[in-house]
Amino acid sequence: MESMNFWEGKRVLVTGGKGFLGSHVCEILKEKNCKEIITPRSSEYNFAKEEDVRKFFEENQNIDVIIHLAVDGGGIGYHKEHPGNVFYNNTMMATLLQAYARKNSVKKFVGIGSVCSYPKFTPVPFKEENLWEGYPDETNGTYGLVKKMMMVQSQAYRDQYGFNAIHLMPVNLYGPRDDFDLKSSHVIPALVRKMVGAEKRKSPSVEIWGTGGASREFLYVKDCAKAIILASERYNGRGPINLGSGSEINIKDLVIKIKELTGFVGEIKWNTSMPDGQPRRGLDTSKAEKEFGFVADTNFDEGLKKTIDWYKNSKLS
Repeated sequence: MESMNFWEGKRVLVTGGKGFLGSHVCEILKEKNCKEIITPRSSEYNFAKEEDVRKFFEENQNIDVIIHLAVDGGGIGYHKEHPGNVFYNNTMMATLLQAYARKNSVKKFVGIGSVCSYPKFTPVPFKEENLWEGYPDETNGTYGLVKKMMMVQSQAYRDQYGFNAIHLMPVNLYGPRDDFDLKSSHVIPALVRKMVGAEKRKSPSVEIWGTGGASREFLYVKDCAKAIILASERYNGRGPINLGSGSEINIKDLVIKIKELTGFVGEIKWNTSMPDGQPRRGLDTSKAEKEFGFVADTNFDEGLKKTIDWYKNSKLS
């Protein structure tokens, strides 16, 4: 009843609402008693342009909650090739949306940050208190710093104006509807696409970037969407909150797991000239449970199977 009451009669803007994570967030919101869920495409309003942000708020009055999911980002390769776009577009979107949200009396701004904001050599498990103890990994440093600045803006607006903005930091996501484009995808969809394609073509081998020695933590997209909704309803704090599964896996082990699940029988060839990225990623997720009762409940193998099945049944494979 508490969650239904929170959303009842509210007008909610979900930027990136038609994207990977956003589509899952909106599915949950549709079960709530919102007055309206607004999910504009960038062709309608480019939130990196002030004239479009101004136009949006002129044409959409009385927005109660903004969940900011829209990003210009991707995997290591995308960030390496487009650092200027990643910096400018993400900085402008976050800055302008929060500024105009405050001016237009939006009651709550839910900012979605990133695990990339953490220092490169953060002790595992990453605690929110570690966020300022060093520079992010260089492969995703621009993106991580921009997301961190969104949090700084949120805290500054809270301190000066009493603006209710929260900051959530999801770990690497995976699941149905992910970005499987090898030019921009993250590790799981890239591996799935490569191995499903290789298995279909009966290729003798697949090339994987890096050494396989790094580790990552992964969060199923539907679990992340659930966490965002819970935080929107129940969390009003100043500090950032980790969103994760609490389980870390070595990339080599991940590759073996996906190879088995996709049925690929060829050889794995490691391209060690390509970067591994941050050496380890694993989150302390205790604050999310304490503050708004979130615990991820999707088994990793089951989540991978659902992701692979979705990709195989889509027109992308």
